[in-house]
Amino acid sequence: MFSLTTQVVSEVAQRFANDGFANVGEVVSAGDLEVYRSIYDRLLSGDIKAGDKRSDLGSHVPLKEGVQENITQIMWPSALYPPLRDLPLHEKALSVARELIGADAELDFDMMIHKAPHASVATPWHQDAAYWVDMPDRRAVSIWVALDDAGLDNGCMWYVQGSHQQPIRPHRPTSDGKNIECDCSEEEPGATPVPVAAGGAVAHSGSTLHYSRGNTTDSTRRAYILNYRPAAMIQLERERGADHGLNENVRQVRNSGAKD
Repeated sequence: MFSLTTQVVSEVAQRFANDGFANVGEVVSAGDLEVYRSIYDRLLSGDIKAGDKRSDLGSHVPLKEGVQENITQIMWPSALYPPLRDLPLHEKALSVARELIGADAELDFDMMIHKAPHASVATPWHQDAAYWVDMPDRRAVSIWVALDDAGLDNGCMWYVQGSHQQPIRPHRPTSDGKNIECDCSEEEPGATPVPVAAGGAVAHSGSTLHYSRGNTTDSTRRAYILNYRPAAMIQLERERGADHGLNENVRQVRNSGAKD
């Protein structure tokens, strides 16, 4: 079973608690990267059908000629291709999640977010919790896994340190009404880019402000994100009809302007 060393757990957990995010190091070995990239690319190409689980996080910006999406998002790749769950990442990410938010953490949902070469549209600033139904237990962590080197020029994540300890900001729909955004910028105090090498991951809480720049390079930026919360809260979500697109086809601002 994958496990972080005691010292690493302490350091990562402390950064996560203090900042709302933390680099957790390698979670996909060099030898497994091509396996994950191959599955990822099959989903992108349509060889593995995604149906209504595929959308454009950058749909508020007009598409260039010949471009299918500005920022491709595919929800539930592990449901679309169940063998993904049997590969090493799911066990490793679950172990990290339990170290960071508790032993009752389980996989809530997963997704792919892809920025093609020269897909220069930024992912808007937001907090994930603004998409979600309100929960009495708000522990949640997203494990953002880089399948390619992710840096400033191709869309590594930016976070605002300590923002998870503040009220959820008012969010509004993007100009096309399909996604959400809030007021924030790279100049905000505490805004920090987190470059990640291929196979590495960064964890962030559900209420941490984050965004990423567009990809202005000749290379692709493939990210695979696994999201965890307490098992009891997943059950409560499902009872309320929220499953992050597994069966529902709903993406909206659920808690716009909500306060912690």
